[in-house]
Amino acid sequence: MRDALEAYLAHLERGVRRSRHTVRGYRADLEAFLDGIEARRGRPPTPADLTVKEIRAHLGDLYPDHAPTSLARALSAIRAFGEHLRREGLVADNEATLIRRPKQPKTLPKALPVEDMVAMIDGPPALADDPLGRRDRAILEVLYGAGLRVSECVGLDLDHLRWEGGELTLRVIEGKGRKDRAVPLGSRGAAAIQAYLELRPRLAGTSGDRRALFLNRRGRRLGDRSVREMVYRRCLATGARARVGPHGLRHSFATHLLESGCDLRTIQQLLGHQSLSTTQRYTSLDLGKITEIYERAHPRANLPAGPAQPSPSASSRSTSRAGS
Repeated sequence: MRDALEAYLAHLERGVRRSRHTVRGYRADLEAFLDGIEARRGRPPTPADLTVKEIRAHLGDLYPDHAPTSLARALSAIRAFGEHLRREGLVADNEATLIRRPKQPKTLPKALPVEDMVAMIDGPPALADDPLGRRDRAILEVLYGAGLRVSECVGLDLDHLRWEGGELTLRVIEGKGRKDRAVPLGSRGAAAIQAYLELRPRLAGTSGDRRALFLNRRGRRLGDRSVREMVYRRCLATGARARVGPHGLRHSFATHLLESGCDLRTIQQLLGHQSLSTTQRYTSLDLGKITEIYERAHPRANLPAGPAQPSPSASSRSTSRAGS
């Protein structure tokens, strides 16, 4: 079973080209599942142990200390692994498909107000000779200005930048499915990228990563954890009204586009969502904001009210009294 797991993880990484972050998550979830089987059975796990009973026992062990989202992620990993075992002929059926996913709370990441986003990106200003400060400014512009996932941001290479007439388009390798999409970046974002590129050679040196766009201080590709920590620090430094990570900037990107009247289909394409329903959940607005947009956009929302018309029942009562 352990060998089958290693073969499956290698297939994820090299076969379907899942991101390193995804493979790490699958490894952690599946190794925990196999460790639980070994602890309960007192022997190494085998493919025959992929049963409803064992899966439910594992989820039951996780339940006290894990959120529903973690339980759902663990079940998804086991389902995918079970499907791999079935395809390889190691099990007859994938019993993980017989278990329902835990009910998920309907929560959304926080979206920062526009003024907080402006403060985060524009200040404190980077020093003229500080490559790390220019890099962080460019990353914030990409996360908010293009709505990228953090894995997509750190996965950008120099040859993913497409300059045409001073305008910049990013070729994004999607974190989910490894498909390509093209995302435009506004003039401010393009200027921030250009300013960073001027000092990038100081980070790369003579032995640094020659492909990666964003480098750490050792000249290697920047990791997603470093980006998260940078965004959190920026929130604190600029007094943002909520502490958000890179995903919060992506949510702010989508929310602010929707508030400005951008249609959902366009937002769906920019975010790289396969389903429009995902975009609809992602860009939920409160009723007050929806009303504001309606009053600004609907052709009849702000027309002056005409003379009040009596209701049919009131008219009939008036006629009846006059006749009597």
